[in-house]
Amino acid sequence: MVGFLRKHFEGQGGINQLLVIALPMIASQACDTIMMFTDRLFLSQLSPTHMAASMSGGFTAFVFTAFFLGLTEYASPLVATYLGSGNEKKCPVVVTQALIVTLVGYPIVLACIPLGHLLFKYIGQDPQQIELSILYFNILMCGSILSIARNSLNCFFSGIGKTKIIMFSSIVTMTVNVAVNYVLILGKFGLPSLGIKGAAIGTITGNACGFLVVAIGYLLHHRAHQSLVFSESLRFDKAIMKKLLKFGYPGGLEGFLEIIAYDFIILFFHSYGADVAAAVTIAFNWDIVAFIPLLGVHISVASLTGRFMGAREPDLARRTVFSALKLTSCYGLLMFLLFFVFPGPLSAIFIQDPENNTALLELTRYMVAMVAFYVIAHGFHLVFWGALRGAGDTFWAMVITVISHWMLVLGVVMMIRVFKLSPEVTWGVFVFTMPVIALAFYARYKTGKWRTIEVVGHDD
Repeated sequence: MVGFLRKHFEGQGGINQLLVIALPMIASQACDTIMMFTDRLFLSQLSPTHMAASMSGGFTAFVFTAFFLGLTEYASPLVATYLGSGNEKKCPVVVTQALIVTLVGYPIVLACIPLGHLLFKYIGQDPQQIELSILYFNILMCGSILSIARNSLNCFFSGIGKTKIIMFSSIVTMTVNVAVNYVLILGKFGLPSLGIKGAAIGTITGNACGFLVVAIGYLLHHRAHQSLVFSESLRFDKAIMKKLLKFGYPGGLEGFLEIIAYDFIILFFHSYGADVAAAVTIAFNWDIVAFIPLLGVHISVASLTGRFMGAREPDLARRTVFSALKLTSCYGLLMFLLFFVFPGPLSAIFIQDPENNTALLELTRYMVAMVAFYVIAHGFHLVFWGALRGAGDTFWAMVITVISHWMLVLGVVMMIRVFKLSPEVTWGVFVFTMPVIALAFYARYKTGKWRTIEVVGHDD
């Protein structure tokens, strides 16, 4: 038994090495989950419409920042690749290029605010929800530079495998966010209740504090390593910027088009009416509880894959993928049991007076239970996506993601607007597309084309 465990856990690319990076990232992502969970829990005490507006407004804000988040996120595998190739001094220069992209991208994000307003009005939601969604969306868009800049600095630490500082930054962000939201949403300690406006202010305040923590950590890391000179990394590097844009733009475009696809799906589900909007919001809230920790594994796979490919060790990259699949299978089974066995209690948490809202409770129970069926598939999708991304096979990862998700959007629109199917049927079809997407990513990974991609050459 001991020998069996050692075979899977020990050595490069084993579960132990993956967990060193993944556990702090999972804890970090769990903090983000708690933030969103508590935001919507506090807002649900005001009304289901406030809770639904936070979902549609927040998701739409994410749509317009997703491209720059996805582009700058490639800094993580690029840092890892330079580290694996033995060129550690170029790691902080990568981060500087990501911060330059952040500064250039922020005005573009702000220019998209009127497009968001048009989107809310076009979908045809309840007028009160539109008003609340726009208020929440506007404030989040103004504070988006903090989340993109924080993401850029996080990529340095995930790339070099020192993820504890990211975890600490996330804990600070979560603590500040929850505390400020409790006070401002509900109007505690003599302050007026700001409702959804308070939720947005709390999110930005938390992000600001989290950015400050990781920025201080970045400076201290330079002080602790004499080979790294902070002032020398603060420069534009044409060659590194070219690599970041070449391999990062597919991830940015992929993230943007994927998130906007999900946003359309959510908004069209909301067009069924207030009860369906609330039920979908609750189901997605629990979906995020399962999904976000898996992002920690995804980031770890991308980082280690990049490091091993930089060191010309594709077999170790392959072992990393199989280690991640084992972890994901165990986690997915636990989430399956949680959602399939306890959909009622999980739904009732967000519903005020569930005994008098039986229709909403029953619909929500069904949607939450269905989430159980695609958690493992979603995890497999993230593992193979992380491997392709870390190896630099970002273009075909983008193609698979965009085609599959926009076919899903078309299907949802047809089911809701043309065939007038019930929300239960539409949600069921949506859920069972995830295994198909996971299989598509596996098929691309199985071709082995990722083994031949050279992100950093011998002369870099």
